[in-house]
Amino acid sequence: MEQILTLNQQNLAAISTKIPVPSYDRSTIKTGIVHVGVGGFHRAHEAFYTDQLLQDKSQTDWGICGVALLDFDTKIYNTLKAQNGLYTLIVKELDGSFTKQIIGSIVEVLFAPESPIKVIEKMASPEVKIISLTITEGGYNYNEATGEFNFENPLIQHDLETPNAPKTIFGYLTQALQLRKENGLKGVTIQSCDNIQGNGHMTKKMLLSYVQVAAPTLVSWILENVTFPNAMVDRITPATSPLDIEKLKETSGIDDGWPVVCEPFKQWVIEDDFAAGRPAWETVGAQFVKDVVPYEKMKLSLLNAGHSVLGILGALYGYSTIDEAANDADISSFLRIYMGNEVTPTLGGLEGVNLKNYKFSLIQRFGNIYIKDQIERICSESSAKIPIFILPTVYAQLANNRTIQHAAFIIAAFAIYSVGVTENGAQLMIKDAMEAELTKKAILARNNPAVFLEIASIFGDLKSSKTFVDAYSKAYQHIVTNGIEKSVKDINSRVLNKI
Repeated sequence: MEQILTLNQQNLAAISTKIPVPSYDRSTIKTGIVHVGVGGFHRAHEAFYTDQLLQDKSQTDWGICGVALLDFDTKIYNTLKAQNGLYTLIVKELDGSFTKQIIGSIVEVLFAPESPIKVIEKMASPEVKIISLTITEGGYNYNEATGEFNFENPLIQHDLETPNAPKTIFGYLTQALQLRKENGLKGVTIQSCDNIQGNGHMTKKMLLSYVQVAAPTLVSWILENVTFPNAMVDRITPATSPLDIEKLKETSGIDDGWPVVCEPFKQWVIEDDFAAGRPAWETVGAQFVKDVVPYEKMKLSLLNAGHSVLGILGALYGYSTIDEAANDADISSFLRIYMGNEVTPTLGGLEGVNLKNYKFSLIQRFGNIYIKDQIERICSESSAKIPIFILPTVYAQLANNRTIQHAAFIIAAFAIYSVGVTENGAQLMIKDAMEAELTKKAILARNNPAVFLEIASIFGDLKSSKTFVDAYSKAYQHIVTNGIEKSVKDINSRVLNKI
């Protein structure tokens, strides 16, 4: 039987006989980046790009210090700490083969709840030039209805009252930037890697809103010394399963407590606006541009929205993974029509992008039977995703008197999904910060579908659009009366007959 090697720095040489490992001496790498949120996506994306860059032995200034921000992150922190920041990246190719390598770019790991001062001091370290973030859409703490910072959040109240032991990213950044200012240091770049259009603008707006209250004298220093480049990020990264961990042991003899699995496709488009220098990520496939907004809009409204469409419809069909939904002919047809008739007319300014090819590649990526992205994961926190991924398309289409039939159907399906039970009586696991309100409104919507649109923090004033409410209510009643599968077939048929 093959010897099983525990993944850590000490065993790296032995592991190198099994799969590729970093070719650089990790002990010589300085920490130039602090990254908050060391989950699967960061480790499949920014940390991967940075690992590729570090293979060039002259690039020694861009190691990553990974910060686990929340109490919930205890497991990932303990795993990475035990493994000296090392982990296995498993790329699941379309042909079913696996490409594996050890990633070494995370050279330090900190657990914020255990040592908040250490995290603040690391962010304020002179060698740190970039603080990057993957804190999920909900982590930016804004009210969707108003677009403003949510000071009602109890964690924000805690940070205002207890600034030296913060619990949110805004508390940490404020303390770290204050310390940089006091120490006379140059500025820093704060780089969002989250799925929010204008993610740099959003980060800047939310941070300055908080700082205006928490440390108003710091505002002018931030405006002069800190940059917030927008970026578009893309790589499908499903949750790691116990089967993935066991398969790695069986096939490669490596005991990795939390490997990362992902698809082969990757994309990173970044505005070149860095306050204190940056890694040459363009040498390993990233793209630097003057304006990232058109690319972000394309990705959010096609890929991310597409995921939500497959997730919500797939859940109601009784599927458990995204590839199952994507390979259902009717759901796939629904998504193609939605992307072609409702999203594509809202896009523009995509230099160097063949939109037809991009949409075709999405269908292929969604249908990758080896990725097995869980529908439950994709549907989680839909209350934060729908306003970002789907509603901008709705508003743009309404403003130009164009069709919103499929988008309205998706929202109707979401209302029915939010009851928490499929039409066959199977329980749906609703994982959402707004679960209580979603369920309450979803149950009331059984008598009056439009009630669901009254959740202003998700839908804003959408309920005031008669065009949308009529299309949504019609779709809702059709699903309830005829079932989800027949309703999807019928809406596809109606639209296809018009084309």
